Amino acid sequence: MTAGTALRIDLHTHTTASDGLDTPAGLVSLASQQGLSVLAITDHDTLDALDDAARAARTAGLTLVPGVELSTTVDRAEVHVLGYFVDREDDIFIGRLAELAAARVRRVERMIDRLHKLGYPIDGDAILAEADMGSIGRPHVARALIAIGAADSVSDAFDRFLKAGRPAYIPRDPFSPEEAVRLLADHGAVPVLAHPYSTRDIPGILKRLVPVGLLGLETYYAEYKPEQHRDLRSIADKWGLTPTGGSDYHGKGFREGRDLGAAPVPGEVWERLEALHRARREQR
Repeated sequence: MTAGTALRIDLHTHTTASDGLDTPAGLVSLASQQGLSVLAITDHDTLDALDDAARAARTAGLTLVPGVELSTTVDRAEVHVLGYFVDREDDIFIGRLAELAAARVRRVERMIDRLHKLGYPIDGDAILAEADMGSIGRPHVARALIAIGAADSVSDAFDRFLKAGRPAYIPRDPFSPEEAVRLLADHGAVPVLAHPYSTRDIPGILKRLVPVGLLGLETYYAEYKPEQHRDLRSIADKWGLTPTGGSDYHGKGFREGRDLGAAPVPGEVWERLEALHRARREQR
């Protein structure tokens, strides 16, 4: 694509392989129906969606970017790192992701136990059964709370029960953002800081992560306002980071503002990310 070509791009989405509501092929089909040209699937700690999605993308004529999202916590703030152009045949990388996914199961088991003790009879067996289908996380618990009438929405469940400081919150096993960036970089992916305002300290996090290999900043995040997009773009330019953007789509109605394709991602963002990937591949 040449500079200025009109593209619809979403570089942050999830499927049923982790905590999304659409199957991989279903998400690709929806993206095609909505006129997207470039779609990244970035499930949590798993590449399980990518083979089915790649087949569907070839049929749909859509560019699929294979990705992943790794979750870490720093002083109770969420620090998530996206990895683009992951190698789904890298057994060592996939093995490390499996370890992270297993830690997710242990964490959810503790959340279920905590909620039962608090008097909320969510169906723990049904939640844990989803772990056999892909990477599991707090949205699965949130949906179980909605099912018993203990929450009105995923956001409500997080606000009342599941985020840091709430009664059912369980911290993650130790896994630093530096480890996440190094893991991605060492295995040929392009590491990008996701939804930067969630870190609560963008300059501090960038000081930690740029020296260990961070290459991009999610500038055009769907929930952010235009002035935040502009501020983040200035930060990306200042640090020499490639800007990216996406909706963080998990499914219809998951959270307000996260509709598929909702992020205003400029076409040049994809061109820069693709060029960065080519340059890294040539260096390896």
